[in-house]
Amino acid sequence: QVQLVESGGGLVQAGGSLRLSCSASRTILGINTMGWYRQTPGKQRELVATITTSGSTNYADSVKGRFTISRDNAKSTVYLQMNSLKVEDTAVYYCKFDGRFVIGGRSFDYWGQGTQVTVSS
Repeated sequence: QVQLVESGGGLVQAGGSLRLSCSASRTILGINTMGWYRQTPGKQRELVATITTSGSTNYADSVKGRFTISRDNAKSTVYLQMNSLKVEDTAVYYCKFDGRFVIGGRSFDYWGQGTQVTVSS
């Protein structure tokens, strides 16, 4: 069973930066999209940013210009550079990989366990 392991969360002051990483426990073939989502208590999980195999990116309006998503396909790893952090960025951040298995073509998606990001004022 594949596991996604996140790291890089923590406590930072407003205006500061953090870099999140998410790596698979083993190489995964067939990944299409890697992404980051976040969730706060009582709210639905929301998309933060995604990146496709070709490098196309998509960002939530609230993070455009401040966050940058990138990926290393050879390492099955995705990153999220978060700059100019705001108090409202406080959340549990989750990574997600989705795609299709090379053998069989069945679709898959994997989620990380989440990492807490807390931005203080």
